[in-house]
Parts: sequence; C-alpha cells; structure tokens
Amino acid sequence: MAELERYQVLSAEPRPELTALAELAARVCGVSSAFISVITDDELLQLASVGFEGFTVPRALSMCDAVLHEDEPLISSDLRVDPRFRDNPYVQQGRTVFYASYQLTSPAGVPFGSLCVFDDTEREIDAAQRRALRDLSDRVVDVLELELRNRQLAKAIHELERSNQQLAAFAGQVSHDLRNPLAAVTGNLELLEDLVVAAEPDVATMRGLISRAHRSTERMGRLVDEVLTFAVLGGRLDRHRVDVDALMREVREDLSSQLAGAAIEVGELPAVQADPVQLRIVLQNLVSNAAKYTRPGTTASISVHAEVSGTTWRLEVVDHGLGVPPADRDRVFEPFVRVAEGLRVDGTGMGLPTCQRIVQAHGGRIGLDETPGGGATAWVELPAAPDA
Repeated sequence: MAELERYQVLSAEPRPELTALAELAARVCGVSSAFISVITDDELLQLASVGFEGFTVPRALSMCDAVLHEDEPLISSDLRVDPRFRDNPYVQQGRTVFYASYQLTSPAGVPFGSLCVFDDTEREIDAAQRRALRDLSDRVVDVLELELRNRQLAKAIHELERSNQQLAAFAGQVSHDLRNPLAAVTGNLELLEDLVVAAEPDVATMRGLISRAHRSTERMGRLVDEVLTFAVLGGRLDRHRVDVDALMREVREDLSSQLAGAAIEVGELPAVQADPVQLRIVLQNLVSNAAKYTRPGTTASISVHAEVSGTTWRLEVVDHGLGVPPADRDRVFEPFVRVAEGLRVDGTGMGLPTCQRIVQAHGGRIGLDETPGGGATAWVELPAAPDA
C-alpha cells in the first residue's frame, strides 16, 4: 500500500502508456485480452485493460493475488485443471482458461501488482514470449517510476522557485532594515561635519551626535550578526545526547541580567538527540522572548517544562505576558516580523525564524499556543535520546 501511494495509482486517470504496454503484451502472446493491475488490502484494481472494459475485482477472487509473493510468474495453459483456480467463478464461466501473470515489483523489491494476459481457450506460450512478458512488466514499473520522478522533480522546482522568492524578499527586507540605521549614521555625521567647520563647535551636541551614530552602527552590527546566524545555523549538525537540564542552567546564567526580578520555574528536563550549541540558541531565544514581552507594569512569570512521549521530546516555555494573536502565530516565524511594534523592546525579528530553522534541521517542529489565562506558550518537539 505504501508503494501504491508513492506511485499515486489508486485514484489516477488511466495512463495511455500503460494501455500501450497492455496492448503489446496481448499482441506478443497472440491473445485479445490483457490488463495491468495493482492489489490493495481488499481489491484488485485494473489500471489499464485491453479486449474488455476494466473493472475492480475483490482480492479474494483475484488469481494474481494467489501468486503475488511467489518467486515465479503464474503461467497456466488451462486453469480448469489447476486445483488452485478451477473453482474460481471466472474460470467456471469459461471466461478465463489460459492465464499468464507477471509480478510488478518496485525497485525496493515490493510486489504490488501484475501484468496479465488471458484467453477463453487453452494455449501455450514459448520462452521468447515469456521473456517478452517479463520485460514488459519491468517497463510498467519503469513508467510508474518515471512519473514518480517527474512529480518529485516538479515539486523540487516549485520549492526552488518558492525559495528564490523568499530569498529575494529576505534580501529586500535586510536592505530595508539596514537602510534606517545607515541613514541615521549618515545624518548624524553630516550634522557633526557642520559643527566641526563652525567657528565655535558645540562639544556637547557633537558628543550626542557621535553617541547616536554609534548606537546606529551597533544596531546594524546586531542585524548583520543575526542574519548571518540565520543563514548558517541548521546547516551542519553535531548531534549527540544532550543534557537539556544542564543546558538550561547555562541559559539562565547567560540571561541573568534580563531575568532579574522574573519569576521562573524550571521542571525536570530530559535528554535529547541534538546539536548542543544550536539547541542552546533555541532555548535562549525562547526564554529571552518570554522575559521581554511582559505586560506593562508587571514582571515576567515563566515556566519551562518538558515531557517525553514515545520517541518525541516536547519542551514548553510558558509565559503570562502579552501573548501572540492567533493570526500572527505562523507569521512570527518569518524573518523580521515583529507583532509588538509599540513596545520598546530590543530585537530584529530574527530570533524565532532562527529557532525554526534549527528545529526543522533537527527533524522537529516548533510553534506558539496561547497560555491559559493569557500569554504565549512556545513549544518545541524533537527526537528524544535513545535512553531518555
């Protein structure tokens, strides 16, 4: 069934290429009827038929199913004397006497259907005809594989086009976000130049202009650093068993000034298969966001907990701050998106996109939910360590 889903044959329109192969199979054997079928859990579905109108057969009545997992094809000159099939209603009705069925086997070695020729009279086929039927059954699989590769290629091209569009938008946004602090630097330097050439320059004003220019260059530097981090992280991973509890202690120490006065509760955190450096960046971003986006006049209240379910580890960083509106919970993972523009909070809008890039590179998921009573709950799901 997995192979049939890969080939997308269960609900597809008849393929003219398969009909042509069925016609050739009938011609090679000198019969008027042939078909190409796949076998599901309970049915035999005919993808192409020649000499009759194709129909669906219950698997229990399918002669092809009886030899689907046999090493040799089914070739019978007279099914009426074959104890396996003589009671089959199609045989008893005289519709099928001669029958030859060759397996369709995927490159992974999974048999999933058959190429069949049949007749209502007894007949024999020689070695050359048998080789031709085997070759034609291989060509049926080739057709399905080629269509699969074409679909995969089309998907890859679509993803590449989408990636190029995102890259163009990303470059445009970077250019836009760099332009503002650059304009501030330029403006302050021009004013500073005017003061320098003045007869009596105002030293205090000059110092203020220099200070503002310096802050603008710092903002540009932070933006460039975060863009480079976003571009590099998630690429190469150095995975091993990581003690997330110890990692979280390091994060709290690094954020000690930002967490000053905050109420933070950390539960027992399990081990996980991950790149420790990159996972630390994820934890630091999520905890930092929980501390920053508090309601005016309140201090941050944060809880961090995790659980293992099967082979999946789920971490939640819960805050009771401003929260994120439902319509923005996917959008905040796009570069430079900030939904709390009215707050005077440092940041470039690259933190969550970087987290998502790292988590997805690990084969995991990340998202935002609403905290009961208000606030945001950021969650991450990753594969647990084998002995976690």
